[in-house]
Amino acid sequence: MKKKWTPVFVIAGIVLLLFGGAVGIQLVQRYMPSKNQADIGELLGITDDASQAAIYLNGELQEEKGLVDGEQMYLPVTWVDEYVNEKFYWDDVEKMLVYTLPDSIVYADKRTLGSNGQPLVVEKEGQIYLSVGLVSNYTNIRTELYNGNYYDSVVYSRIYVDTDWSPWQQGTASKNTAVRVDSDIKSDVIVNLSKGDTFRIEEQSTDWSRVRTESGYMGYIQNKRIGQVETKQETSLFIEPEYTSISLGKEVSLVWHQVTSMEANSALSTLMANTQGVNVVAPTWFALTDNDGGYVSYGNQNYVNLAHDMGLQVWAVVDNFNQGTNVDSAVLFAKTSVRKKLIASLMEEVQNLGLDGLNLDIEGIKSSAGPQYVQFIRELSVACRKAGIILSVDNYVPMPYNSFYNWAEQGRVVDYYIIMAYDEHYAGGEAGSVSSISYVENGITDTLKYVPASKTVCALPFYTRVWTESGNETSSSALGIQGAKQWIEDNHVELYWQEELGQYYGSIQKDDAVKEIWMEEETSLGLKMNLISKYQLAGAAFWKLGFEPASVWDVCKISDK
Repeated sequence: MKKKWTPVFVIAGIVLLLFGGAVGIQLVQRYMPSKNQADIGELLGITDDASQAAIYLNGELQEEKGLVDGEQMYLPVTWVDEYVNEKFYWDDVEKMLVYTLPDSIVYADKRTLGSNGQPLVVEKEGQIYLSVGLVSNYTNIRTELYNGNYYDSVVYSRIYVDTDWSPWQQGTASKNTAVRVDSDIKSDVIVNLSKGDTFRIEEQSTDWSRVRTESGYMGYIQNKRIGQVETKQETSLFIEPEYTSISLGKEVSLVWHQVTSMEANSALSTLMANTQGVNVVAPTWFALTDNDGGYVSYGNQNYVNLAHDMGLQVWAVVDNFNQGTNVDSAVLFAKTSVRKKLIASLMEEVQNLGLDGLNLDIEGIKSSAGPQYVQFIRELSVACRKAGIILSVDNYVPMPYNSFYNWAEQGRVVDYYIIMAYDEHYAGGEAGSVSSISYVENGITDTLKYVPASKTVCALPFYTRVWTESGNETSSSALGIQGAKQWIEDNHVELYWQEELGQYYGSIQKDDAVKEIWMEEETSLGLKMNLISKYQLAGAAFWKLGFEPASVWDVCKISDK
């Protein structure tokens, strides 16, 4: 019997050995860490172009790529503008880099060399790149550059940019270990660490941490391989430029005086006689006419002298619509030489006329002109700051479609930011209020997310619209408050208060058409003035002088402080 069972035991043993071996292989395959080397180029998004450099911003790999030129590394200006410092402006027409400081403007082009003899600006395949050193000189960032070789002598350059100066954790490898592409032991190896090597811990979860190695690679390490952890703190030595502002010294009460001829200047005394508490008059004097910085000037020295005698400052308006049928703002503001010329001409007007300020009213521009226009504001602010005059800029109520006006940047560089809280419903659109109470309040609160209240002036309308709806057609005509009151009286329109709009509303049937009016008058303006007090704004402005009855000033007057 014993001999009969022997082959059976042998076969069973072989089966068990084979099964155990198979299980062992599976266990090894499942739990044995991978030693496969990662494709570093694929990891960094760099293919065969050795001139490319991977960019990491606060530890996150960016889609955009930097540039390596010899030993110099560069960042794309478009990326710098979007993520790091929006003040680097590239003039693509005159091929010039412009950087605006509070009291000076720095220029560079592709011929400008840095202290190391390398170009500060380079161009490759239509893209403009700035040297990392240049960006660092004007920006509160830390940079680490890796321009060396790794496996198979392939160059994989990396640029690390950090804007966060918060404390961070430095880990130490407790034993030899691998940094992997993903948080999995079967993931490919990026780089091997020796016991005692240190690294920056970017993120930490239960079993794995995402780290940045001293050799400049990002990957994952098992927490059980992390020994000592220390908190590190780096201190920024960068000094932020200070944008000083000029203040009126009291609440602003500004009225725009529409001047379209030299003769119109003579009406100042008559128009101001009805007002109360006004301390700034803004005549529409400088009307842009072309894309070369030309303009029509209605400036008048006697006007300025008279205004000063009346205790008024004069902030002359620069606009692009009174004479601007041939003005394309995207072209006008795109050339550095044209911006310089226009600013120099305006500063000469300021000096010759003794102006106290300029009021910039550039409307109807396209999003493509946004960066050029904002750059013009920056450069104009430098000239105004040097001359000691006030720069105010008129803006629409903030909406997603006009965000290219860059409210926050304007708020930093200008002295007063004026919200035009009107034309909620405009000519050519649907009938409705020109300036409902909610429209004004939302405009204020949305602006204050970007601009300090101490610089914010709310502009209110001294006009309304009479809307005519006939069939499927809607049209309107603008009337000053005085004229609207007369129209209501002449047409026997009965007004009804609309609480949600903060206005009176009336309508009549006339000549097979419905005529409607959302009235602007003392009560509605008083509610809007209350908002200016509620949000502690810098003051109020009104369009336009002469549209209002004297009684309006009982509620629109800014109290002396």
